[in-house]
Parts: sequence; structure tokens; C-alpha cells
Amino acid sequence: MSQPKTTKHRILDAAEVLFAERGFKETSLRAITTAADANLASVNYHYGDKKGLIRAVLGRYLDQFIPAFKQELLSLHQRDEFDMNDVFLCTKQPLLRLNSFKNNGTTIFMSLIGHGYTDVQGHLRWFITTYYDDVIQLFVTAVRRAYPCLDPETLFWRLHFTLGASVFTVVSSTALFAIAANDFSSRIKTEDLINRLVPYLAAGVTAPIALNKEIL
Repeated sequence: MSQPKTTKHRILDAAEVLFAERGFKETSLRAITTAADANLASVNYHYGDKKGLIRAVLGRYLDQFIPAFKQELLSLHQRDEFDMNDVFLCTKQPLLRLNSFKNNGTTIFMSLIGHGYTDVQGHLRWFITTYYDDVIQLFVTAVRRAYPCLDPETLFWRLHFTLGASVFTVVSSTALFAIAANDFSSRIKTEDLINRLVPYLAAGVTAPIALNKEIL
């Protein structure tokens, strides 16, 4: 028989669901404490403030995703040659494993990441770049090895275009699966979605660089 969840974990679980559905800005601490059957003082006691709670929610997923992603990147860097498709495939298994960590975990994680950017949560960017910078640098180095001609500014834009396309696709996966089943009689799973997405992302990052940056 499972043990009842502590107040701390009830708050974390309630916040995760509401943040993923509504975003960080639109979710009040009152909504979270109501869903968790807790009081505001307990949020402050366990997480300090709303920013601390946001980091705890995302950190729970990052602690699962980052070590697996890092191992994939380290293995990739051992190879003499690889292309951009190989770089993005490093995310595949770490993302899929999130569904084993929690039901629908891949979609929840990508939704949280997406809200972190669209809600302009600067403290999240600081949190991720501070605590996971070594993995970020491994990924950026892999991208540069796969396509050395990218200048820093172009790399910045293309990686953010990549993130936007990835977040939209994964978060919209339920609707996309339904459309694919209705229009093409295709039964798509998350793994199939990633397999279709990776070549698209790789092609975008390695697209020819315009000589006149004004038309980028």
C-alpha cells in the first residue's frame, strides 16, 4: 500500500500540472495550494517562493533528462565523424525515458521548457545555464563540429528556432496524432514523432548561410 504524499510533494505535483497547462505567469500560488490542499505558508517553507517552486518542478525532470543526454553526447564526441542528424538524435532516448519517469513525461517536460521561454522566465535561463552548463557546452560543441561554418549569431537564432519547433510539436502531439490517424490512417507514437522531427531540425540548422545577414 502506497504511503500518502507529503505536503511538499502534493505542492510539487499540483504545480507541475498547472504550470504545464497554464504556464508560469498565469498560474497563481493560490491555485496551486488549492489543488494541493495546502496553504501558502507551506509553499514558502518548502520552496522559498514561486521562483523556487518553478525551479523545483523543472529540476525534477532535468535531473532525469540531463545525465542521460550528457552520456549520449559524450558517446557522440568519441566518434571521429558525425552529422547534425546524429547530434539531435542524442535527445531521443533521454526524452522517451521521461515517459517511464512519469506518465506523459516527455510532453510535460517540453511544455515546461516552452513556458520557461514564452513566459520570459529569466531566472530559469540562469538556473539551467548555471547548473547544467557543461552539458549545454557539450551540445553546442557537437553542433559546431557537425557544421563548423556557423557563426555565433546564426547559431543562436537557429538553435532557438529549433527549440520553438520542438516544443510546439511535442506539446501539440496529441492533436497531431489524431490528425495523422484521421487524414493518413497513421498510428504515430512519440518515438515516431521524434524520428520525423530530427531530420527537419538537422536540415534547418545546416541550411546554407545567406551572405547578407539582413535576409536571415
